Amino acid sequence: MSGGDTGSPKPSVAAYDEAMDALSSLITKRSRADKSNKGDRYDLLFDYVKILDLDESISQMKVIHVAGTKGKGSTCTFTEAILRSCGFRTGLFTSPHLIDVRERFRLDGVDICEEKFLAYFWWCWDRLKACISSRSYEKISEDVPMPTYFRFLALLAFKIFAAEQVDVAILEVGLGGKFDATNVVQRPVVCGISSLGYDHMEILGNTLGAIAGEKAGIFKKGVPAFTVPQPDEAMSVLEEKASQLDVSLQVATPLDSNLLNGHSLGLDGDHQYLNAGLAIALCSTWLQKTGHLEVNYLEQTVEQSSLPEQFVKGLTTAMLQGRAQIVPDKFIDIESPGDLVFYLDGAHSPESMEVCARWFSLAIKEDDKQQSSLNNQAHDDSTASHKMVHGNQFETSSKNSTQILLFNCMSVRDPQLLLPRLMNTCASHGVFFRKALFVPNTSVYYKVGSGPLPPAESVDLSWQLTLQRVWENIICGEKGDAKNSESISDEHKDGTEMRVKSGESSAVFPSLPLAIKWLRDHVRQNQSVRFQVLVTGSLHLVGDVLRLVKK
Repeated sequence: MSGGDTGSPKPSVAAYDEAMDALSSLITKRSRADKSNKGDRYDLLFDYVKILDLDESISQMKVIHVAGTKGKGSTCTFTEAILRSCGFRTGLFTSPHLIDVRERFRLDGVDICEEKFLAYFWWCWDRLKACISSRSYEKISEDVPMPTYFRFLALLAFKIFAAEQVDVAILEVGLGGKFDATNVVQRPVVCGISSLGYDHMEILGNTLGAIAGEKAGIFKKGVPAFTVPQPDEAMSVLEEKASQLDVSLQVATPLDSNLLNGHSLGLDGDHQYLNAGLAIALCSTWLQKTGHLEVNYLEQTVEQSSLPEQFVKGLTTAMLQGRAQIVPDKFIDIESPGDLVFYLDGAHSPESMEVCARWFSLAIKEDDKQQSSLNNQAHDDSTASHKMVHGNQFETSSKNSTQILLFNCMSVRDPQLLLPRLMNTCASHGVFFRKALFVPNTSVYYKVGSGPLPPAESVDLSWQLTLQRVWENIICGEKGDAKNSESISDEHKDGTEMRVKSGESSAVFPSLPLAIKWLRDHVRQNQSVRFQVLVTGSLHLVGDVLRLVKK
């Protein structure tokens, strides 16, 4: 198989489900907090590359490799959009996916189609299975297992990008850097390290220095690298690792918004100017190193003089689901779907919680300002037409807003670090949540797919109840009322006979669909209120919500 010709017929739903079942079988049941995960026979990756005959393809691939704690997905998205705007055929590999696994593999800015995905998937799967089962491949040892879930996806990305003959492959590190599956690339064109912070500490270490050391594992001898302004502890480690490998490490300048010629970044939030600056540095260096650059774009940008038209187009048209995304619930059966709006951001570290809270606070104020403007316009028009006063536009725009938090995070993260940062940052902007809803992720750990959400079943809610207690304790501390946390009680049973644990300021639901139903019911019952729901703490939760509310 070569190029884009997979020669496969259009797949059926059953065919796609079969591939998802096979992929699901590669998910290990070990906890990510298991210390034995580190390394995890990393050398096996090179055996898999040999089995799939990808050695030469990977060595010739013109790769941009990006690691980091937060912002690496956004940086990769900006980078891909810029180079696509420059006329190059792009391949982008990111993680995790929100709804469909094909989101991880983007060709020229579009998710790979099912036909191509299945053809490349089974080519890789069948070859690995055959060689490993028969132990017939001369270059591998006798105890080589099938690759784990993420490793298989990374190998599949290399196969797709090689067969599709992309000009540039942009790779987002899955976790860490040193032992990440994407790090089989031995000679990238340029590397990037986005903002570093405390995340995945159960694997990467408990200090910024240790985390920075893992991320710097993508540095390769003599390959230029860029980062963003970092805490001193992290920066000193990055500089030390770079020095050891003769890596030219530079700090990228955050993008000056004036260079966008009056346009806005495609990804919302002030923090994105940091990621955009890193993307500009990566693209400029890639263009120079691959011989496609006559003008030194990077020097022009550093001098804040100009930005090429293609760069501006890429930065302003970049799109990434689940990051600072605003989605009205289009499935609620009311006349004004704008009465229930979801603000989605997959933040899951203390630092990103603050960024998310700032974005949400500013976004809802802007939304309320627009609604107020509509209200005034409708009020003015009413002097000319009494009928307009009673019209739907006036009724919608005159409604008050209330903020709800919909939250979950992985149990390896510390909610006592996450939730206070979120609440305090929102409070500093005058935003206070009326209620916090805690739910388990709907995505089943051992299953991958894009089909319908599974029905609510009897689930262990101990972690969600822990999150609720942390939230209630914060509320108690602010109110100075210890009795508040004791008011949590079994409020009612839903029609599914699934019990909801609820109090004045929070509730635990046994499933996401039940929480969405609760929100929709309250919107119908409170016609004078617009509900603004912040969904955060987990990209998996964000993806689950998108399945339920987005057409």
